[in-house]
Amino acid sequence: MTTFEGATQGAGRKVAIVAARFNGLITDTLVRGAVEALTSHGTDQGDIDIAWVPGAFEIPLVARRFADAGAHDAVVCLGAVIKGDTYHFELVANETARAIMDISAETGVPVIFEVLATQDLAQAESRAGGSHGNKGWEAAEAALRMADLLAQLSTRGPR
Repeated sequence: MTTFEGATQGAGRKVAIVAARFNGLITDTLVRGAVEALTSHGTDQGDIDIAWVPGAFEIPLVARRFADAGAHDAVVCLGAVIKGDTYHFELVANETARAIMDISAETGVPVIFEVLATQDLAQAESRAGGSHGNKGWEAAEAALRMADLLAQLSTRGPR
């Protein structure tokens, strides 16, 4: 029996981050956390590309461009959708999540979904460096783990 598990080794890994400007107070903190995680695990700052988009709904288009280009080992998607008084919250959160999942499945590039969908600003703040940690950091670690895991599996080949 062989077990595969990705490591958070960042040396030599190229990672793209796609972040939404909307709710920038939150996403700025998520991006800082992601960059800190990547560099703390050995990713060179020159191997990190960050693209800022207007809002969460625009994340998938840019994430797809990065994934299709094949220059990055993983793409990290960061944003914050905070519930308001209308159904718009559900539309944006659900469709963004679905599109990001589709990109990863269709391209074979790990595209990590960390678009916070919260009931209020306090919940978002607690996940962007507050009591629930920094989900940007966690997303970056997931990206490194998935990139490493896929690299391991690519050398395995069919039996």
